[in-house]
Amino acid sequence: MLSRLLNSLMAPEPETLPDADARLALTALLVRIARTDGHYAPEEIERIDRISQARYGLTEHAALELRAEAETIEAEAPDTVRFTRAIKDAVPYDERLGVVVALWEVVLADGVREAEEDALLRMVTSLLGITDQDSARARQRAQNGG
Repeated sequence: MLSRLLNSLMAPEPETLPDADARLALTALLVRIARTDGHYAPEEIERIDRISQARYGLTEHAALELRAEAETIEAEAPDTVRFTRAIKDAVPYDERLGVVVALWEVVLADGVREAEEDALLRMVTSLLGITDQDSARARQRAQNGG
């Protein structure tokens, strides 16, 4: 499944992803933002799991399994630019916008907003095709609890 997802994301013209693959790819982005400062904090891991449970209606166990798969995808995925652009082409705008809210929640989870996280989030938001106005609203939603 992992190689199939990576192959479909890297296809010249990615098609819309099946729900399970979209969940995995988008969760991998959450993992990438959490790892970007070199400290994969327990608060960030917990936040990723809670986001998965809430967004996808998963049990705690299923959320843990999704995150474990996403950690593998994140480690094997190509550079963030190619990976994120592929997601943009394969995932509808509204779902990408929800992921930006979730990305901000992960960045803010450990109480420290690192420059590396801010920089990656700005780049990812742009590459996902999210407007500046929608990105600002997404950050505000995350700061206000989603």
